[in-house]
Amino acid sequence: MELKQKMSAFTPYAVEDGLMITGQNPASSEPAAEMILAKLQEKVMAG
Repeated sequence: MELKQKMSAFTPYAVEDGLMITGQNPASSEPAAEMILAKLQEKVMAG
């Protein structure tokens, strides 16, 4: 995974690598939260 990417200031950007989910800046909180909820949903559906 390439972590060094140039983005516009405060553009939402979140990444997932296994169980690690992180956002680049405060604008990334929504996409990061959506990734976390999706990961939790996977766990619930798996049993």
